[in-house]
Amino acid sequence: MLITLVVANQKGGVGKTTTALNLAASLSAASRKVLLIDLDAQANSTTGTGEEKKQKKISLIDVLVDNDSSLEKVIEETRYKFDLIPASTDLISAEIELSPLPSPTAILKEKLKDLGEDYDYTVIDCPPSLGMLSVSALRAASKVLIPLQCEYYSLEGLASMNKTINEINDATGEKIEINGILRTMYDSRIRLSREVSQELEEHFSEQLCDTVIPRNVKLAEAPSFGMPALYYEPEAKGTLAYLALAGEIINKYETNSASLIND
Repeated sequence: MLITLVVANQKGGVGKTTTALNLAASLSAASRKVLLIDLDAQANSTTGTGEEKKQKKISLIDVLVDNDSSLEKVIEETRYKFDLIPASTDLISAEIELSPLPSPTAILKEKLKDLGEDYDYTVIDCPPSLGMLSVSALRAASKVLIPLQCEYYSLEGLASMNKTINEINDATGEKIEINGILRTMYDSRIRLSREVSQELEEHFSEQLCDTVIPRNVKLAEAPSFGMPALYYEPEAKGTLAYLALAGEIINKYETNSASLIND
């Protein structure tokens, strides 16, 4: 059963791409078949795998606008045991290309259904803004993971994200919900970080991930070398944290999926 993990936050600079990239690598290291989809025109997840940001002959947008095209046409292998649908420059024009189509934000969800036998997980890196691509990803989600820094502006961003999801549900009839909140770039020496973390524990205990991603220089350095942290510095604190997150997700979501099937 394909589990689509959508990593989203309307606020930038919270570790969204770092989470998508390193979670894909960590899940694949746990022998899961993983597809990473880069929906952000900045293409940071793409370059983080060593791929160049460039215009492809056939891009994700081409596949989405063509009813007969499969996502398989734009899937590429990486050096890191997971596959990738890279970002391309035409993601910038997604609104123009998709708007004339019927139910444009449901297309990605439908096309992902064809990959159910090929992958265990799809990890989607969303743009840091609410647009057609972000809505498409959220509608396709099995689980929504919100990375955020432990600062008060992030709490405002979380409230905004929750409001956005409710609006999408009202407009489309979907039942999207925030399934995971991930504390990123956490520094226990900073009082504000501790206070915000405590507030999250009090008010979002069910959604809050047990794993906390520390502020770690190796996580920041790895993308400049075109690799996930697992392959750049396997023993770094940040690397070990994302491996722990992958384990937490596997234990939580695969067990639930299995019980649903058995029932």
